[in-house]
Amino acid sequence: MTKPLVVVESPTKVRTIKKYLGDRYNVAATVGHIKDLPAKEMGIDIEKGFKPKYTNIPGKQKIIKSLRQAAGDSKDIYLAPDPDREGEAIAWHTAEILKKKDRKFHRVLFHELTKKAVNEAIASPEDLNRNKYEAQQARRMLDRLVGYQISPLLWRKVKGGLSAGRVQSVAVRIICERERAIQAFEPQEYWSITAHLENSDPPPFKAKLVKKKGKKIKIPDEKTSDSIIAELSGQEFRVEKITKKITRRNPSPPFITSKLQQEAIRKLRFSAKKTMTVAQQLYEGIDLGPGEPEGLITYMRTDSTRISNEAAIEALQFVREKFGQEYANPKPRFFKNRKKAQDAHEAIRPTSVFNTPEKIKRFLSEDQLALYELIWKRFVSSQMKQALINQNSISIRAGSYLFTASGSSVAFPGFMALYMSVDEQIESESQKKKDDLPELSEGMILKLNRLEPKQHFTMPPPRFSEASLVKELEENGIGRPSTYAAILSIIREKGYVDLIKGYFKPNELGFIVNDLLVGSFSDVFDVEFTAKMEDDLDRIELTEADALEILTRFYDAFKKELDAASTDMLSVKGVGFPTDLTCPKCNARLHIRVGKTGHFLSCSGYPECTHSSNYTRDEKGVIHPAELPPDEPSDRVCEKCGKPMLIKHGKYGIFYACSGYPACKNTLSANSNNGGEKTGVDCPETDCGGNLVQRTSRRGKIFYGCSRFPDCTFAIWDKPVDKQCPECGARFLVEKSTKKQGDFLACNTKGCGFKLKTG
Repeated sequence: MTKPLVVVESPTKVRTIKKYLGDRYNVAATVGHIKDLPAKEMGIDIEKGFKPKYTNIPGKQKIIKSLRQAAGDSKDIYLAPDPDREGEAIAWHTAEILKKKDRKFHRVLFHELTKKAVNEAIASPEDLNRNKYEAQQARRMLDRLVGYQISPLLWRKVKGGLSAGRVQSVAVRIICERERAIQAFEPQEYWSITAHLENSDPPPFKAKLVKKKGKKIKIPDEKTSDSIIAELSGQEFRVEKITKKITRRNPSPPFITSKLQQEAIRKLRFSAKKTMTVAQQLYEGIDLGPGEPEGLITYMRTDSTRISNEAAIEALQFVREKFGQEYANPKPRFFKNRKKAQDAHEAIRPTSVFNTPEKIKRFLSEDQLALYELIWKRFVSSQMKQALINQNSISIRAGSYLFTASGSSVAFPGFMALYMSVDEQIESESQKKKDDLPELSEGMILKLNRLEPKQHFTMPPPRFSEASLVKELEENGIGRPSTYAAILSIIREKGYVDLIKGYFKPNELGFIVNDLLVGSFSDVFDVEFTAKMEDDLDRIELTEADALEILTRFYDAFKKELDAASTDMLSVKGVGFPTDLTCPKCNARLHIRVGKTGHFLSCSGYPECTHSSNYTRDEKGVIHPAELPPDEPSDRVCEKCGKPMLIKHGKYGIFYACSGYPACKNTLSANSNNGGEKTGVDCPETDCGGNLVQRTSRRGKIFYGCSRFPDCTFAIWDKPVDKQCPECGARFLVEKSTKKQGDFLACNTKGCGFKLKTG
């Protein structure tokens, strides 16, 4: 009889699991999901209680076949995909394809990939968790209901190739609303007054004016500032009150997913996506010697700050040995969780604190070491004593005015001897910049050296960085740990926002699509509504809510908005957005329209008036028409109608357009080389129908993109080869070459890793 089969999600885990289980089990990987809703249809029977229609994912046939072969006639299958909702769905779908008479399925949860954890999990398997599966399935169906019905609406109203996502569109809305707040912001002038003081004993110090007659003071302009300085002239500066106290600062809890992403973005300059990729590598196993893979951190997708008693005691032991008893907390420190759902996992921590960064440095890449050290230090510091901070505050009276000066110093560093978060580092640096305060006593008269007035202006709210956007999503309850990195990637890939100097800024298309969606779907893309939906999904997992009831309630309201939007949503393709500008040719109103080459200003009197122009927006959002060079003749002929093609200039550069417009609307990218050199590889995007062709970027670099651009924006740098991947079934491989490995073919599918030597 075939040995029991352990099924994991990632091929990388297979070696690690095999090492711990030995020859007692077969181990195989699903390489992600193996079933999903069909790509070419909704796949949800709404009339039959939202019954999903799952199909095998194209390209997964070989993996499914290998799983069945590995299972053989085994009576026991241990399903061990990741311990979250997505992993639960993979487990259920794997059970469906391996279902057999008298075969038993066991759910195994690997929260960390260590020998002890793996063997304990295998020895104590659980039942498949239907509630967790239904929560994942409900999320998948909600996303499909929104995406598959709103995206076609955008194709009709704006342009082809656009898409809307239930959660991603809310993230775009948050970015757009912040940008509009920045545009509407009017800076306000204010002034500060600082007194430069000293006693007979050094050092001199500064005090800031804060109150007048017991009330907080506001200095709106230079005139008011000058008046106050005049009143202070000749006043006696007397120490009114001295406050000395010791504050206690607690360490931060170990990382949850969102906090790890935020800290890695700010401290390591990693993107959220890179953070999760590297964390996955640390979780799945690193070779700490020949053939000795070991998982270095616990599961990296978690909302929980919970840690095991055993891990806390181990950390305390390490602190005593490394730093001394005075730095170790008297007893293990535990942290309260905000939510019950998805609390099955611990916080992100090292699987063993004795695997110090210094000890395993030589086995890790630079990125792996940096992230591991961050996780390791944060966890170990959570079991160290509080930091003690000396804080001194001095109130200084000058007539009816009150000045204050403050200073601080570290009395005992505690956990800060090992780790400080970015915010704690900023606060610490800010304290260092403050003047040292001399020894003073109440009633003491001080010498005024000078008064320093200074002009300031209020600042607009900042744009979101990756870190602050993750924080905003987390605080508003939008998305979950497993989705943050994907959200940040998708909103850029869809072309709605740009990341400029590390900050998100919506582009014109983002504003247009956002305004249309928010105007027509007031609930679906509302922040509070989306957060409540996340809570409902948690309630399904906790058996506190019924999935069918949640889906029905959502769809009843959504369908009404969808039906109304089908007729009432403004068509940017046709009418366009009206602006306050008038046409220079006929004085009609100019509208913003969206075409294949981007958005532009066009006369509302079209087709009688054909005036159009590019435009830009300034920092206030005001539209400024931009004059483009005139059309030029070319030596190309339209392949559709035979008329000459013209060289035109648009927002995205030069392109070719048929001179027979508007009767013929054929356009062609200037980089397309009449469609580009064909590779013989079909575009992998679902339902695209295009081919991958060679193109040249604006900087002259060769890449490979879809022949249906701009309707399809799929592109890669490596040359595609028309050979199917033998491991994951992907449609094509790509050519690669490195000094170390020479020439080879590789699979472009994330997580596959197939390579074939060619040179």
